[in-house]
Amino acid sequence: MSGFSDLTNRVNTAEELERELHLKQLQINRLLNITQAINNNVSAKGLYEMYRSFLSWEIGVHKMALFVRDQNEHWVSATSINIPEDDLKTDISSLLPQYLKLCNLDDENHVLLKHFDLVIPVRHKDVPISYVFIGGFSENDDMYNKVQFITTITNIIAVAIENKRLFKRQLEQERLKKEMELAGEVQRMLIPKELPNTKEYQFDCIYKPHLSVGGDYFDFIERKDKNKIVFCIGDFTGKGLAAAMLMANFQANFHTLINKEAQLEEFVHDLNRSVNMITGGDRFITFFVGEYDIPARRLRYINAGHNPPILVTKDHFTPLKEGTIMLGSYKKLPKLNIGEQKVEEEAIVLSYTDGLTDVRNEEGELLDEELLHNFVSACWRLSAADFNQKLIEFIDNYRGKANLPDDFTVLTCKLYCPKC
Repeated sequence: MSGFSDLTNRVNTAEELERELHLKQLQINRLLNITQAINNNVSAKGLYEMYRSFLSWEIGVHKMALFVRDQNEHWVSATSINIPEDDLKTDISSLLPQYLKLCNLDDENHVLLKHFDLVIPVRHKDVPISYVFIGGFSENDDMYNKVQFITTITNIIAVAIENKRLFKRQLEQERLKKEMELAGEVQRMLIPKELPNTKEYQFDCIYKPHLSVGGDYFDFIERKDKNKIVFCIGDFTGKGLAAAMLMANFQANFHTLINKEAQLEEFVHDLNRSVNMITGGDRFITFFVGEYDIPARRLRYINAGHNPPILVTKDHFTPLKEGTIMLGSYKKLPKLNIGEQKVEEEAIVLSYTDGLTDVRNEEGELLDEELLHNFVSACWRLSAADFNQKLIEFIDNYRGKANLPDDFTVLTCKLYCPKC
C-alpha cells in the first residue's frame, strides 16, 4: 500500500506541476499578446480591457482597481474588477503619495480601500505613473507568484499608457504652438506696417503682445477728403487664434464701416452690432476711437469701456472718458455719449491698453496712473517716436527685471499747429 500511495502522490505532483506549467504558459502567451498589442498601437481602452481580462482569468484576481493620471493630471480609475462604481469615484489622491512601494492594506472603514489587500505603485524616475489595488485573495493563493506577475504586467501596461498620454500631450502642445504661430501671423497682418508723419500729425506705436500672441489692436485711417483722420485702440477678451480671428473680423468691419463716412455715433453702434453678432455676447472688446478734424482742430471721440487716453497740451491735462460700455456684450448699446475737445495748440494723445498700467516693479508695485500722468506731463512736447522711446525707457527702468504681465500696446498721436 505504501508503494501505491507514493505512486499516487507522484502522479498528483506531476499533474500539479503540469497544471502550473500550463498556467505559466498561458500567462506568458498573454504577456506576449499584450506586448504585441502595444507594438500595434492598440488604444488605451483596448489595453485596459486586456489587462483586466489577464488579471481576472489568468491570474485569478477577484478585486482590482487601476488608477492612472488623466490629461488634467487627476488620478482616475482606468479599469476595475468587482468594485462598485460609486466607490471608485472616491477621491484618494491625497492618500497615494504615501505608497512608495508595495504595501499591505488593512482599512475596513475606508469606502474604497476596504475592498483591497495590497497596493502596488508603478514609478518611473521616482514619479508615480499608476497604482493598482488588489483584493480578494484566498488562503490557498500563491501570493508571491501572483504579485510578481501582477507587478510585471502592471508595469508594462502603465508605461505603455503613460507613453500614450505623454505623446497625446506632445501632439496637443504642437497643435497649440502651430495655432499660436498662425494667430501671430494673423495679428501681424492686421497691425499697420507704417504710421503717418506729416506736418499736422504724427503717429507712433509700441506693440508687445504677451507670448507673441495677444488681444490688443490699433489702427489708423485717413478720411477720403484728407481733412480728417480716424485712429483707434482696443483690447479683445481672450488670447490665441480665437482672439486673432475675432480681431481679423473686427478690422474688416472697422474699415468697411468707417469708409461709409457715417457719423461717429452710428459707426460705433454698427461696430457693436457686428461684434455681438459674431460672438453672441460671449466676448467683448474695450475700444477707443478718435476722429480728428485737421482744419477745425477738433477731436471727437468715443470711449467704449477702454482705459481713458490722455490729451495733453501746455495748460491742460484731459482724460478722454466720454462714450459707452465695451462693445459686443449687448445687441444695442444702452447709452452713448460723444466726447469733443478743441485742440488750439500743440498736443499729444496717449492711448494704451491695460497691460501698461499692469506693469509691476520688482517689489510687485503697479505702475499706477499717477506715475504715468507725471511722465506724460514731462514729455508731451516730444515727437511721437521720441515720446514712445522715452516711455519704453521709463517702463524698463520701473519694472527692472520683472516681466511684462500682459499684452502691452501704446498708440501715441502728436498734433501740431503749423499756424500757432
